[in-house]
Amino acid sequence: MFQDRTLTCRDCASEFVFSSGEQTFFSSKGLMNDPQRCPSCRAVAKRARTVGGPREFHAAICGNCGGQAVVPFAPRNDRPVYCSTCFDKVRAGTVDTPATV
Repeated sequence: MFQDRTLTCRDCASEFVFSSGEQTFFSSKGLMNDPQRCPSCRAVAKRARTVGGPREFHAAICGNCGGQAVVPFAPRNDRPVYCSTCFDKVRAGTVDTPATV
């Protein structure tokens, strides 16, 4: 079904093979995008994320209940942020989410 493809790494600009086996794995996990980094640059980026120390958290206002939310990313104005309780409800589909801009 899949065929090996040659891609270019966004970090080092070298070419690498995105094998049919890897494509099958990506598809089975629901991943729609091709990898952007070669395996060695991917490993370096992964180490940088895990060794980089503690994650930085940001305070925000919950887009559903208006309460305090603490999230591990910088909130943007174009997407709602939810507290952990409302996030669980949104994931379960029991709360209607507002339309995004």
